[in-house]
Amino acid sequence: MLTRKQQELLLFIHERMKESGVPPSFDEMKDALDLASKSGIHRLITALEERGFIRRLPNRARALEVIKLPEAYTPSLQPRRGFAPSVIEGSLGKTPPPAASSKPAAESNGSSVSVPVMGRIAAGVPISAIQNNTHDITVPSEMIGSGEHYALEVKGDSMIEAGILDGDTVIIRNASNANPGDIIVALVDDEEATLKRFRRRGASIALEAANPAYETRIFPPDRVKIQGKLVGLIRRYH
Repeated sequence: MLTRKQQELLLFIHERMKESGVPPSFDEMKDALDLASKSGIHRLITALEERGFIRRLPNRARALEVIKLPEAYTPSLQPRRGFAPSVIEGSLGKTPPPAASSKPAAESNGSSVSVPVMGRIAAGVPISAIQNNTHDITVPSEMIGSGEHYALEVKGDSMIEAGILDGDTVIIRNASNANPGDIIVALVDDEEATLKRFRRRGASIALEAANPAYETRIFPPDRVKIQGKLVGLIRRYH
């Protein structure tokens, strides 16, 4: 399974080679995917090579070969300049509006809503951005309130002092801004997603762990996009 950024880069390389027969430069890839630095392109290229989608040809500058394309490839998925996709896509969970009925509306404590689980989120070192609805879960409607919501399975232990453990499922309200102290889903460099506490450090953004074993990571604001805020947590006991 490819992340959206990995797929965008693969299709960009494929289309450029169809047009000119020459792979794009790293600068062209960076600009096409709207990344802040070429280091992100290096990581994406390595990930595509490890997954068997491309091959780097030795002793040749800019020498890339596309071996295969995603099974679900369509021209509409081609990347375009300035396109910065959200880490979460698909049908986000919404509290459904009450249906017209002559009967009284059900009380909130007796109703529930289905929320899509969009994969895993790192509570530790950031992992690749997640985009696919793996399954749905049902949560009490009073847990989430109004707005769009999605769920993520937690991987890692960097938020244990905030009561978030490895294997928990967090419920996230879709949002693009946050207040200092909020626990957020942060998208770093349009390719890595992590669950951290949001702080301000002057003009910079700090992503703060709730575990002293992890350092606070500081970024300029153009490298971080807020994808939602934590509103609930589900834990299974085995």
